Amino acid sequence: MILITGASGHLGGLIIENLLKTVPASQIAAMVRNAEKAGDLKAKGVDVRVGDYHDPASMEAAFKGVDKLLLISSSDFNERLQQHKNAVDAAKKAGVKHIFYTGVAMKDINASPLKPLLADHFQTEDYIRENGFTYTFLRNTLYFEVTPMFMGEQVFDTGVYFPAGDGKVAFATRADLAEATALLLTGEGVENKAFKLTGSEAVSFADIARELSALSGKEVAYISPDPKEFEATLKQFGLPEGIVQMSVLFAAGMKNNDFESTEDTLEEILGRKPETLSGFLKGVYSK
Repeated sequence: MILITGASGHLGGLIIENLLKTVPASQIAAMVRNAEKAGDLKAKGVDVRVGDYHDPASMEAAFKGVDKLLLISSSDFNERLQQHKNAVDAAKKAGVKHIFYTGVAMKDINASPLKPLLADHFQTEDYIRENGFTYTFLRNTLYFEVTPMFMGEQVFDTGVYFPAGDGKVAFATRADLAEATALLLTGEGVENKAFKLTGSEAVSFADIARELSALSGKEVAYISPDPKEFEATLKQFGLPEGIVQMSVLFAAGMKNNDFESTEDTLEEILGRKPETLSGFLKGVYSK
């Protein structure tokens, strides 16, 4: 039995979609906080179980009979490491042997502006190891899907306004990462290994602006403002403080080239080139 946590989220749903191509639905379990949001999975024959990272007892029950657990990192940054520890402790009590964990691919967490936000990924990996599990660490790059969020809905009119400087990121799509994850979950020789899953090309926001210009036929400028100016601008729009700070920190991490390293691992697992910047932007904006 393979269980996917966070199964009603974007990544979890795509992973299960891919698993269903080769694994019988009866051998796939999905942990969700709200069973009503997983009606589509239940209809496909997936075993839907209710569990919450803040509730260890619920997870211990959800993990019963599970051989492989895919622990998708929590999207709730409030005491996230403790949430992950709760899941690992519950897995141990339930008798799970092998944990797959979705962390992050980055150059050096200790030299990154994002350390306060992302160090818990590496602490979670340590905790899984310390507890004696067979492990497979899926260190995912940043999603292409975050770029429209950082650029805003009016990007063709306002240009790209984001303080990432000349920093580059080896983005990949959720779809490609989900497909690779499903292949690793069902593959051989993945025990006690870490896989750095990145795109094949590293691109800057200036590159993104150039692609958007080519796509729209009009000049889309790229401005990398002072981070304090950027923060003040976001606050003027009335965005929640948490979103503002996360945007500022991720921009600083990108400017620091934390995510510029490219690996061939994702391409090798997929057996094809991952989605490119040009392909992704056409898919989003040519509609």
